[in-house]
Amino acid sequence: MADPVDSMLDLIRRLPPSRVEENVNALVRICPDYADDLLGSVDQPLKVMTDRGTGKDYLACDYNRDGDSYRSPWSNEYDPPLEDGTTPSPKLRKLEIAANEAFDTYREMYYEGGVSSVYLWELEDGGFAGVVLLKKAMNPSSADEPLSGSWDSIHVFETAERGRQAHYKLTSTVMLQLVTRHSEKVEDSQAQGVGGQEKKAYDQGWNSTGEVNLSGSLTRQMEQDWPLQDSASHITNTGKMIEDMEIKMRNVLQEVYFGKTRDIVYDLRSVDDLEKTRKQRALQKELVGFIKH
Repeated sequence: MADPVDSMLDLIRRLPPSRVEENVNALVRICPDYADDLLGSVDQPLKVMTDRGTGKDYLACDYNRDGDSYRSPWSNEYDPPLEDGTTPSPKLRKLEIAANEAFDTYREMYYEGGVSSVYLWELEDGGFAGVVLLKKAMNPSSADEPLSGSWDSIHVFETAERGRQAHYKLTSTVMLQLVTRHSEKVEDSQAQGVGGQEKKAYDQGWNSTGEVNLSGSLTRQMEQDWPLQDSASHITNTGKMIEDMEIKMRNVLQEVYFGKTRDIVYDLRSVDDLEKTRKQRALQKELVGFIKH
């Protein structure tokens, strides 16, 4: 008999990526005994929460979750409150605070907004591990804005110190969702007599003419050795690795995935007049014939 967790993961891979959170919650309700295994194996869009003590936003995921509570990187407190929640040692907590400040600057430079969070924890064999979370969402403020979406980055790393060097293993996942809507203004006479799901759009004076939803995730891994001068070097080293990884993954998304999508769409449907295209091709053949002769 197949392992239930493997079966659920196999099912998640076949369902729409844009509804991964809804699908995971449904599976957890069906098989609550495997909730921790499933939540720890499936990357979901990051949730934005607000620290009650500092008023700062932070990101919630499985790495700062204990039961139904999430730990804030700013106050080190759980929400909802948890008396015996897991927290890093004082030494590691000091490094965690510095890392949050550093990546908050990184977020502002590269994302110009959004939310970032860093969480660290000790490993059983010595050393420590951590996760760097970055999220930026773009929500339309009015019906005539055609684009909405979100970018979620999850960078999980493990560190093993070896004398004056440290070995890092980084696993990065980017989840991207883009929704484009094309609408056109409609006249009052056209809006009369329209009902159902289109009525709301007509009531606002807009007629939806199309929607494209591009969503998915990309995961990459890398391992590197970096010199280690003090504990603060961990922030510099992981920062360089994450910066390089995000640039590479963004280029892959832009050049490969979006490029292939654009090529497929242009092959399926031409935006130019077909008769005009035929005339241009005929003219090109005629010119080529003149050049050969």
